[in-house]
Amino acid sequence: MLKDRMKTLMVGVVAAGSLAATILLPTATASATSPVDECAIAPSWVAGANYQAGDIVKYTDGEVYIAERNNPGYNPVVSTYYWDAYTCGTGGNPNSNTFVVSEEQFNQMFPRRNPFYTYKGLTDAMKAFPKFAHTGTDTMRKQEAAAFLANISHESGGLFYITEINKDNYPHYCDTTQPYGCPAGGSAYYGRGPIQLSWNFNYKAAGDWLGIDLLNHPEKVETDPAISMMTALWYWNTQDGPGPVTGHDAMVSGAGFGQTIRSINGFLECEGKNPAQVQSRINRYKNFTQILGVPTGANLSC
Repeated sequence: MLKDRMKTLMVGVVAAGSLAATILLPTATASATSPVDECAIAPSWVAGANYQAGDIVKYTDGEVYIAERNNPGYNPVVSTYYWDAYTCGTGGNPNSNTFVVSEEQFNQMFPRRNPFYTYKGLTDAMKAFPKFAHTGTDTMRKQEAAAFLANISHESGGLFYITEINKDNYPHYCDTTQPYGCPAGGSAYYGRGPIQLSWNFNYKAAGDWLGIDLLNHPEKVETDPAISMMTALWYWNTQDGPGPVTGHDAMVSGAGFGQTIRSINGFLECEGKNPAQVQSRINRYKNFTQILGVPTGANLSC
């Protein structure tokens, strides 16, 4: 489980800054016989403005987003829990890239999963990480998906455990030397989610990146399936841990599955330590790549 190994990994993680914008009002009214183009009349997004679910805005890059949840002006590009990309004129979701793992395959991979962990929770979380399982060839995309799912399967007992089993550890994850302290309480930052996010500084770093206040509300990682998966994908895509590269980069660069093990738990499992744990990850990866119909690639161990 992800515990002390993350303690030294968060230095330099910075949340994306908000960009000011000016509201643009439409200069003409659509005719009675013409359908309204939501994108033509969408106001520009303004940092700090109050938005309600269903509000449509145009971001600074010209892309259009719809609020999925009420929010106080969070950045649509960063806070994908609150915003979703929008297809103009259809009311639909333009995020047309499908996941290389079908829901049927997901259920096959996790036959005893906790109902908390849902396929929709995973695919919703993926919107915050557009490169995940969408980089390179079809084989590469499926290998990365299999690698991520194999690692979180190992970490969570097949997506069964939501929180850290050993409750005696709960009071140990508050680093009081941090200037922001532990506002949710000294025992609030125990391991949660598919890669067991723990420590107050890790909740802050992940929350800052995602645009979600996890420092004050760490419980969201065990009550919202999408946020729970987001924290695992945040680690996979942005943190290299004890390894030289992130899990994502390991799979798209050809470094191989073994390097994903190193990035997650290399201090405790690589270089011949805990070979049974390493083999558990490898076995799950082999099983998942077989389900997806792709080879495993080289360098399976670390």
